[in-house]
Amino acid sequence: MRALIQRVSRAKVTVDQQLVSKIETGVLILLGIVDEDTEDDIVWLSRKIVNLRIFGDENDVMNKSLLNIGGEVIVVSQFTLHASTKKGNRPSYIKAAKPVIAVPLYEKFISQIEKDLGKKVGTGVFGADMKVELLNDGPVTITIDTKNKE
Repeated sequence: MRALIQRVSRAKVTVDQQLVSKIETGVLILLGIVDEDTEDDIVWLSRKIVNLRIFGDENDVMNKSLLNIGGEVIVVSQFTLHASTKKGNRPSYIKAAKPVIAVPLYEKFISQIEKDLGKKVGTGVFGADMKVELLNDGPVTITIDTKNKE
């Protein structure tokens, strides 16, 4: 499971010009899923994200987490995070899980992060042509991969 986490001042997702989700201070998570991902990946990644100290404290040092600031979250499925660009110029997405596997894991991730955060989170619409707008704060952008825990 791979997540691209962006600290935002605001973010929103629209589908067919209809607002699906909107948040203020928090994170936008783009989530890529592969066939090998498990519930252990979900639990580890969710806890890592809600506890990441990427928000400024009173000295403007990144010392606070989503939990500390009461931040908001949007989770958007993003199969292109598993693109392979090794050969040629057209990315291959063969590593990305097919919807039959990805959808249940995506939904479980959403449930887990809501549990860990203690509140509802916004989402995209799985498989839809989404328009994602954000104001990246910092900018702060972090990639986390459960198969490469650095």
